[in-house]
Amino acid sequence: MRAFEVSGDPGVPVVPVERPVPVPAAGQLLVRVKAAALNARDRLIVSGTYSAPVPPGRVPVSDGAGVVAAVGDGVSRFRAGDRVMSSFHPDWLYGPFPGWGELYGVQRDGWLTEYIAVDEQSVVGVPDHLSYEEAATLPCAALTAWSAVSGIGPGDTLLVQGSGGVSVFALQFARLAGARVLATTSSAEKARRLKALGASDVVDYARTPEWGARVRALADGRGVDLVVEIGGAGTIAQSVDALADGGRISLVGNLASGGGMDLTRFFRRGAALRTVVVGSRSDFERMNRVIGRHRLRPVIDRVFPFAAAPEAFSYFEKGAGMGKVVIGR
Repeated sequence: MRAFEVSGDPGVPVVPVERPVPVPAAGQLLVRVKAAALNARDRLIVSGTYSAPVPPGRVPVSDGAGVVAAVGDGVSRFRAGDRVMSSFHPDWLYGPFPGWGELYGVQRDGWLTEYIAVDEQSVVGVPDHLSYEEAATLPCAALTAWSAVSGIGPGDTLLVQGSGGVSVFALQFARLAGARVLATTSSAEKARRLKALGASDVVDYARTPEWGARVRALADGRGVDLVVEIGGAGTIAQSVDALADGGRISLVGNLASGGGMDLTRFFRRGAALRTVVVGSRSDFERMNRVIGRHRLRPVIDRVFPFAAAPEAFSYFEKGAGMGKVVIGR
């Protein structure tokens, strides 16, 4: 079978290799991978800048969907022919966050491969209305967004940053919950598409560097109840300015360089800051029931063929698209 490994060369993110098809052990499934989706962490892994060491020759990508090709002894949750997708945390089934265990693309080989053997407990079923390409977008970005907007409902106002996978899913989930959503972007075309998805207002952060004050004004002068924080140190000061007194910030990324925030201003807001670490398998299954009930469809920017995985990473690195970048078969 063919898989892609981290090359260790920044100019060539992944390289194809031939490997034997794995044999599922007791309690495992052999999944024929139909699609995989890229996240910001995958870019860091293949560029050698991830926060944890990545062994040479590791197969990257945490998010994938496929069909069960065979089952090992004792498997009871799935059978051959079932459609499944990965859980971002393979060992976090339910309950509070247990700490960072083994993750795909770091301690374990990931889903950028034709076949993968995984524990039956570490995958979930695919909502019936979704394609494999759509399902592959859910394990990290969608569940992160779902966890980030938890508690939002009618009468609440939310701010999302940019038009990446997490932000778009957060917009979709918040609108399903009846909340008002504001967004930031630097692209007029993306602003149009964000409004089409339900954003009431979009602020151009390039033209308005002090966008926090502008967001606060648009949110009836009181600020937003929740910020889904993607930029981290580089944007959180503006997020505090955008936040209502007693509001919340869900920290899901740290993608923008910067000096951080003034803790005194944060304190005076009476605000809460919570780190979001995706979610458990139980959270994932709960989210998928809502996705299925509302027939929600992920926003996919572009699908690359499996053989063009290096090009998919290069395209993703540019950040020019909106929604998810997927590698299909």
